[in-house]
Amino acid sequence: MAPIRLLHPEFLWLLAVPAALLGVWIVRLARRRRDVRRLRAGRLVPVPERWAFAGGLAFWLCVILAAALVVVALARPQALVSVVESAGVDFVVLQDGSTSMRVTDVAPDRWQRSMAWLRTFADVLGWRRERVALALFASRAAPQVRLTSDPNALFFFLDHLRREPPFRLRDDTSWDTNIEHGLTWAVRMVDKDVELHGPRLNSVAFVMLSDGQAWSGEVERALALARDRGIRVHVVGVGTTAGGFIPQPPPGRYDEPEPPIHAVLDRRSLRAIADAGGGSYFELGSEPDEVIALRIVRDAQQSARGVLQREETFTELYWYCLAAASALLVLGTLALRERTELWWQLAALGVLIAILL
Repeated sequence: MAPIRLLHPEFLWLLAVPAALLGVWIVRLARRRRDVRRLRAGRLVPVPERWAFAGGLAFWLCVILAAALVVVALARPQALVSVVESAGVDFVVLQDGSTSMRVTDVAPDRWQRSMAWLRTFADVLGWRRERVALALFASRAAPQVRLTSDPNALFFFLDHLRREPPFRLRDDTSWDTNIEHGLTWAVRMVDKDVELHGPRLNSVAFVMLSDGQAWSGEVERALALARDRGIRVHVVGVGTTAGGFIPQPPPGRYDEPEPPIHAVLDRRSLRAIADAGGGSYFELGSEPDEVIALRIVRDAQQSARGVLQREETFTELYWYCLAAASALLVLGTLALRERTELWWQLAALGVLIAILL
């Protein structure tokens, strides 16, 4: 039966024993009915006699059926209770960690504002059919979390990255926003997941948080790589067009201080990246964080509607079979009339309780 499955069907051959006993019981019942008909035809009594249909044989029928239910319980039957067809989404979050993310034109600064939104985004996800990966990028990319359905793994990294980017101010590599490298690494993370776990039906979406970078041919090539895999790129802008000054590293003893660098939100290039990536552009502060997160999740889920996964939920019938067997034994005991059989029942019950204890 399609709605029923057995985890250990090899135990079903034991049903041959209750089946044989049931055959013997039917023969005994036939003999009893024949004797009852003969007695009714050959005896004349002033009061009509009442004969139970099966008499004490009813108890043994209950025992045989209970034994059959115990065998079925050993086979571990499971019943199909629900079938859910739904699409899953894999999100790869690309977080800009360059020095311009330390600008304080949004409170407390662009980096911490991004971490707060990512926390909101993680809270919005249902974490049932969604997976999330996290990668940071500046001049180079630094993957942090592989695609995972465990929210604790993502929250662990967000808590440790909350204060400041892992790229140091004094490093020259932190003074660049290489979106092309971040997108390339995101595609590699998706390919690596397929290599490790095999292909999945989940659709994939990239969520990039950045303050912008001038449009270039390298970014276009990276976006083409994502489009070839059917991946949409959503962009979340962090910062303001008024901008602010990037904090400078402390100069050396004999070095002259560098002139301050003013960084603004490059809205134009971020919109171009979102358009070329087939996604949408959002800007922190223009809408509540929950609304932006929900719009990204909803868009990704709608794009995945054509890719459905069948998820079946089964429930154990093991204890139901044992409960039915116990009920049959109690019901059969009510059919006993002989004191000896009752004593045997009581003794068997006492042995069972001693074994359980």
